[in-house]
Amino acid sequence: MSIDASFDLAFPGFSLQADLQLPGQGVTAFFGPSGSGKTTLLRCIAGLEKVPGGRLVVNGEVWQEGNVFLPVHKRALGYVFQEASLFPHLSVQQNLDYGARRSQAGPGTSGTNGTSGIDRQGILDLLGITHLLDREPGHLSGGERQRVAIARALLTAPKLLLMDEPLAALDTQRKREILPYLERLHDTLSIPILYVSHAPDEVARLADHLVLLDQGKVLVSGPLAETMARLDLPTATDEEAAVVLEAKVGEYDAIYQLTRLDFQGGNIWVTRNDLPVGQRSRLRVLAKDVSIALDSCQESSILNRIEARVAEVLEAGTQPQVTLRLALNHTGPSVLARITRRSYDQLALKVGMTVWAQIKSVALLA
Repeated sequence: MSIDASFDLAFPGFSLQADLQLPGQGVTAFFGPSGSGKTTLLRCIAGLEKVPGGRLVVNGEVWQEGNVFLPVHKRALGYVFQEASLFPHLSVQQNLDYGARRSQAGPGTSGTNGTSGIDRQGILDLLGITHLLDREPGHLSGGERQRVAIARALLTAPKLLLMDEPLAALDTQRKREILPYLERLHDTLSIPILYVSHAPDEVARLADHLVLLDQGKVLVSGPLAETMARLDLPTATDEEAAVVLEAKVGEYDAIYQLTRLDFQGGNIWVTRNDLPVGQRSRLRVLAKDVSIALDSCQESSILNRIEARVAEVLEAGTQPQVTLRLALNHTGPSVLARITRRSYDQLALKVGMTVWAQIKSVALLA
């Protein structure tokens, strides 16, 4: 299963060129700075922008190719915008009824239900909005409104869910509230989700596949972990440069109240006591939180030290810092390390050397 999308669109002062083959399930993030073309690409996929010569095939269904162009209302998709855009004069229940009626009359009624057979109540439970049904949108928080908007989009029985920066209009607290619900979508739905964002932490937490855009061009499209670890992309020099590690809870140390998270290539201890053994989780490791030593440094306050191989080095001209990609336990997943040029020279680091990655801090995403 895949989404094949090809668009070449020109506006005054801006052009979009994209030729992509994306996974037919999971979350694909369109990531890049403002003005990079993320929303324009999403609108092309939705059919809101008609691109002559464009092509779009969603899991075998042709939505645009040659003389074929399905208008928006005939595409089995759900669209969630930055603003919830609920009907203010209708209750939550009535807003959801609108989405359900569109499903009954629209393209999602034939073929496989995109939500994998999740019924209405299942969607309400998934998003935690059953208790909100009698309220009007004006009496909901921003996070609650977005959850209702997502539920309404899912009730159209889409085969593709588009989300255009759904957290951008929310404050930090509301973002924290809604992110677990977005993770539930990731874990529960079998339909592909295309998620636009310029926030690295959201992408790291939710995405499986990353499309990096800049000035209307696709710089790279690939699995999240591999793409975030690349040094040949602009993200490598960003202040928030990081990698994501897929891990599983292996042990809880009750004496020190630490939890061990295991991943291919090693393990990391975190100060959490609420994670059951066996639970899968994601770790985000920032390049600035990784230092390098030439030996195991057993007498150190840094708890997480993993043997690694210097796989690649990025020297940014005369900049005071150097970024390295380290392969954990030589052949495992990679982390990035950002150190001073002075440290790099004093340690005489070179590609292929065995070193120790000292991970000073880690963010447990889920």
